[in-house]
Amino acid sequence: MSITVRYSIIIPMFNEEAVIQETYRRIKKVMGTTGEVYELIFVNDGSTDNCAQMIEEYSYWDESVKLIDLSRNFGHQVAITAGMDYSLGEAVVIIDADLQDPPELILKMIEEWKNGYQVVYAKRIKRNGESLFKKWTASLFYRVLRYSTDISIPVDTGDFRLMDRKVVNELKRLPEKNRFVRGLVSWVGFRQKALEYERDERLAGETKYPLKRMIKLSLDGITSFSYKPLKLAGYLGALLSASGFLYLMYVFYLAIFTDEAVKGWASMIGITLTFNGFVLVMLGILGEYVGRIYDESKGRPLYIVQEFYGGKKQQDVQERRVAHLNK
Repeated sequence: MSITVRYSIIIPMFNEEAVIQETYRRIKKVMGTTGEVYELIFVNDGSTDNCAQMIEEYSYWDESVKLIDLSRNFGHQVAITAGMDYSLGEAVVIIDADLQDPPELILKMIEEWKNGYQVVYAKRIKRNGESLFKKWTASLFYRVLRYSTDISIPVDTGDFRLMDRKVVNELKRLPEKNRFVRGLVSWVGFRQKALEYERDERLAGETKYPLKRMIKLSLDGITSFSYKPLKLAGYLGALLSASGFLYLMYVFYLAIFTDEAVKGWASMIGITLTFNGFVLVMLGILGEYVGRIYDESKGRPLYIVQEFYGGKKQQDVQERRVAHLNK
């Protein structure tokens, strides 16, 4: 008789050797207090250090530990998706391996879940150990995203959250390649509640979201849930065209009805360059949308699993692999 898994904890990791032992210890300690069956699903997103080997060793003697070893680095959001695809729990928790999000908050999430909430997400009221630039850009991103989209995506929240099995099953039906998980969770709806907390400083190692990855995530979020940038391009284009037409009428007036010479050719060149720059920016915005359409049309799988360790029988693992490939 199979045992029902109550909780699945998904921990994506990329080069977290310096912290992964402490991450395992703290999450294990927290989940042990529940007195219920749980699984710890570590997703190795193409790490080049020894964190995957460490978790593999844990899986040999701790049956709650499972390792999804991806064939290369597919990105944080895809690693989370792989964890959800392989999860068995009635409630699924996503938490990063760097311990900036306190595992102890999971117990409060579970409490709210038992009170009837189907999504319980953590909202940051303070970000310790981060630069002013990082805090400012993160705050700006969340507010721009909130303004740009037609759905309510909570500000100052990451992927640290608990989701009911119903929510996870609906997320697994969404086929987007350029994934923005926290936005998808808002899109599917259900009863949701925020838990406020102070985000801790990274225990060890370096951030896995430098500026380049943050920009990529921001573009994925905005283009996945809004076409307002395209509408804005139309509005600005109309405004600039109208301004150019009025200026042309002014030039005709000077040439026909006055003896004043038409001046300002340097400014005309400046205006022309500005207009050309605007056109190129708009082409770039269009390119972002077209590029995502191209990604979706290729029909490639989101990720490739190199190995799966721990927990379930190999037959069950193979069945889930086949089910994923046949989506």
